Amino acid sequence: MQPQADWPELTRHLKQQASELGFSLAGITAAATPERLPHLKQWLDNGYAGQMQYLENRRDAYEHPSHILDGCRTLLMLGTPYLFSEQQRHNAALADGRAYVARYAQSSHDYHDVIRGRLKSLKRWLVQRCPGARVRGVIDTAPLLEREFAEAAGLGWVGKNTLLLNRQWGSYFFLAALLTDLPLHVDSPMTTQHCGTCTACLDHCPTQAFVAPYVLDANRCLSYATIEAPGEIQPDIGTLMDQWIFGCDICQEVCPWNRKSQLTDDTVWKPKPEFAELNVIEILEMTEEMFHSRFRSTPLWRSRRRGMIRNAALVAGAQRLQLAIRPLSGLLCDQDPLLRACAAWALGQIGGTVAHQQLMRASHLEADSQVRSALNQALRRLPSTL
Repeated sequence: MQPQADWPELTRHLKQQASELGFSLAGITAAATPERLPHLKQWLDNGYAGQMQYLENRRDAYEHPSHILDGCRTLLMLGTPYLFSEQQRHNAALADGRAYVARYAQSSHDYHDVIRGRLKSLKRWLVQRCPGARVRGVIDTAPLLEREFAEAAGLGWVGKNTLLLNRQWGSYFFLAALLTDLPLHVDSPMTTQHCGTCTACLDHCPTQAFVAPYVLDANRCLSYATIEAPGEIQPDIGTLMDQWIFGCDICQEVCPWNRKSQLTDDTVWKPKPEFAELNVIEILEMTEEMFHSRFRSTPLWRSRRRGMIRNAALVAGAQRLQLAIRPLSGLLCDQDPLLRACAAWALGQIGGTVAHQQLMRASHLEADSQVRSALNQALRRLPSTL
């Protein structure tokens, strides 16, 4: 192991290596019990985690990074910007039948795979210089309050939309961490909050998901609804899904720090034009094989076909997309009761004679009680749209 006097120099070289691997942000902080841990526990107790039960199951593991790496002394917190120069700004001129994908998911690579590979390289570099050191890299799947530790490492401050903000990069970056039992040289924490009196992120959230500054109710968040939520989406949330099929960038787009944020030239994050906006009809008609072929190894794979078709059905309903009546009618016969119920809701939103006929036919054949309920609710909405 390196002698004590070498830690600042080793830390400097470690950060340089991280930069060469694509981590534009890097800072060191000591392993400790997070100050915001009581806030996390209260947030969980309030039910704001939605159906992300894994957070509750690992509640105690957030107490200290040593639950991730035994003997952890310091954390190298890392940020990888992903806003590429060719990515367009979202606007209100979205064509009917199309829906946005959050910027982080527009490349052809799953960020977990890319960043894990880079973390492994960084770990290898450190262990070669400190044989016997305990080192572990993690990215958003471990019980770690990443934003708090990143703030403690000087990478930025937690904004009112609960995301970490950096004066240079805004909030368009992935967070990761390299935990170690080495006493690396720690950086000064970020102690200044640069949001001031701005409440743009809170004011522009279409679903009013922020119950207070710095407090997000995941149950009402479009990102949670379209990616994390495993089942039905609340009807009032569904009616607001006219533009977003996977994730949501609104609270980031309106942030003044993101309007002036630097862009990355890391080509791994170069967006695929066909991923920036998705064709709702194409998604509704996708078979399992088609979904696998198009989205495997991309961030969009995370929702699986079931989640993506559910989202597409809700977008079609929110847009009252007449062209979607045919594929939605086909979904009324799908094996999955969730998709049948979503198709019923969407057809009830779109309305018209054909939608009414399809819903009536399905209501006579449906055996599942929850889907029957969705069909009946859709039919009750139709008189005002016929």
